[in-house]
Amino acid sequence: MTTPPVVTADFLEFLWIWNQAQSLNTPGLHRRMARWLQARQAAGERRLLLMAFRGSGKSTLVGLFCAWCLHRNPNTRVLVLAADQWLAIRMVANVRRIIEKHPLCEALRPETPEAWAMDRFNVARDAVLRDPSMLAQGIGGNITGARAELIICDDVEVAGNCDTPGKRGELRERLAETEFVLTPGGGILFVGTPHCAESLYAPTTQEGAFLASYRRLVVPIMDAAGRSAWPERFPRSEIEALRGRTGPRHFTRQMMLQPVSDEAARLDPSVLVRYAAEPEYREAGGRVQLLLQGRRLLSGGAFWDPAFGKPGRGDASVLALVFSDGEGNHYLHRLAWLTHDPASATDPATQQCEAVAQLARDFLLPVVRVETNGIGKFLPALLRRELGKANAACTVVEHVSHRSKAERILAALDPAMAARRLHVHEQVMRTRFPDEMAAWRPDAAGARDDALDALAGALLAEPVRLPYLPPGQRMASWRGA
Repeated sequence: MTTPPVVTADFLEFLWIWNQAQSLNTPGLHRRMARWLQARQAAGERRLLLMAFRGSGKSTLVGLFCAWCLHRNPNTRVLVLAADQWLAIRMVANVRRIIEKHPLCEALRPETPEAWAMDRFNVARDAVLRDPSMLAQGIGGNITGARAELIICDDVEVAGNCDTPGKRGELRERLAETEFVLTPGGGILFVGTPHCAESLYAPTTQEGAFLASYRRLVVPIMDAAGRSAWPERFPRSEIEALRGRTGPRHFTRQMMLQPVSDEAARLDPSVLVRYAAEPEYREAGGRVQLLLQGRRLLSGGAFWDPAFGKPGRGDASVLALVFSDGEGNHYLHRLAWLTHDPASATDPATQQCEAVAQLARDFLLPVVRVETNGIGKFLPALLRRELGKANAACTVVEHVSHRSKAERILAALDPAMAARRLHVHEQVMRTRFPDEMAAWRPDAAGARDDALDALAGALLAEPVRLPYLPPGQRMASWRGA
């Protein structure tokens, strides 16, 4: 095996040349990460963790780092692991493109490439090696028998593989396999952001931290003084807007890189915006509008989480009625706890469907979504019948929930309340809803959360247009064309 050529370009120079060739600037954030990666490489440190906020370009920078490592030693083998195969392929394909176009990588381009695919490729090298120069693999794939001098674990932790203790244990077991793939003297670089409290990237001070022995660089979007890490792209106003859109929990994890616990989440009724107005239906110039507090409503509907227990016992059957305007505000206009009379000759399901149809007609609802996970499987057909009897121009949509109730509630309410875009009618505030919200905890077993779940379903739902009705029965849509 011949000695690899001596390369004088350091990583920062390699990065700058690439950016110049692509007519791009090299921001201070990227210079900082590049200097850190090169310094750790020069110091012989082989266990590294780079944590930087979402949108910081860390994966792109690490791709350039991989190309630079091949530039310094073409005999290097790099294995890229990601949460799924496609994420890993994206990085490998990007590195291949860098090698094809970077001015300093001309010697790496083979004259007759024996392997030059998106998920694996070989550069021009002296050594005869079984493994490719770079290989992409999902964390669930089989890496037994592979060998690499550098392993990149790029976003191996995502929301879908760390939300339960079992999934977190399986992820750690998969990652332990990398130690048998790494060659003596090789290195592992983790790149990512935390998605849960028991994150792979938990601080070294946390008991049982998976990467406790790793040297780490942590770059949140803002420092302790509130200064942006990348002010040209993320000014303070954009950061605050992002915080409002994502909610405190996701912002703290993904942008501030702090693995906060779901159990720390609280829903504070005091941040709800209260109002007392009623929707105003208008027809003018051949156009129909529905206004609320002077703002035109563009969408609306209801979400029904049904239950058929005896009144006052078990889960409550709750209907949440929500409107939205063009500015991103949501209006919880009514919460109906649906009950039935056990002594009535009408069956409980029909009694509740009659009540839902009445609300749909009174508030001109375009859609009612019915959760059909449990007992609600037969309700959509029954509800359509009652809507027809009530002459309500309303669509019925069957909804199946795939996420846990706590996750749905946090995903829907956390961002809306943080941005103060959740408006609640005074009539709703006089129900038990504020008390249910104040007492709610993600980890509380047996807590009352039926109203919160119905509201979450309504907020997460997409708006649906009014269905077509024959002439004579058709009502003009207040949401416009």
